[in-house]
Amino acid sequence: MEQRNLVVLSISGSLRKQSTNSRILSSIEGMLPTGVEFRIYDGLASLPHFSPDLDIVDDIGPHEAVLEWREQLRSADAIIICTPEYARGVPGSLKNALDWVVSSGEFMDKPTAVISASPHVEGGATALTSLITTLKMMSAAIPDEATLAVPFVTKKIGPDGSVIEMNTLSSLSNLVRVLIQSLR
Repeated sequence: MEQRNLVVLSISGSLRKQSTNSRILSSIEGMLPTGVEFRIYDGLASLPHFSPDLDIVDDIGPHEAVLEWREQLRSADAIIICTPEYARGVPGSLKNALDWVVSSGEFMDKPTAVISASPHVEGGATALTSLITTLKMMSAAIPDEATLAVPFVTKKIGPDGSVIEMNTLSSLSNLVRVLIQSLR
């Protein structure tokens, strides 16, 4: 019997096309070992504003984008989220996505790594702390050493969009290693 690949789902908290957060996630793909499939969830912008009333629309169930979001999470073995910090918090689009799965359980015991990246000295630490708090409330399994704040992120991304700063690459590699180890 053929064994399926492990699946790591990546989620960028930014909707910008050339987001440094998305670029960090792209650089992680090359750090994954053989047998691990990397997927990108790109549906944050298509999710409707959260309302429990929208979870049942005329007895037909949630919006199609919500169903797809939940299925992407369910089918993943692990999750990596990389987010910017807006106004000292998690961007509204990412928080909205998480609100859609608070009570449906997709994050329960799911190995999850959390990264914040910011051009500021704190590296989005306030958003990172807030996101970790939300995910832990949802019972996500966040391994020790699977969180990272990346300060001065714009200086750490090269013209081609790849992470070029060695300490950041090393920290990302360690985060990936810890996340993958939590799966085995």
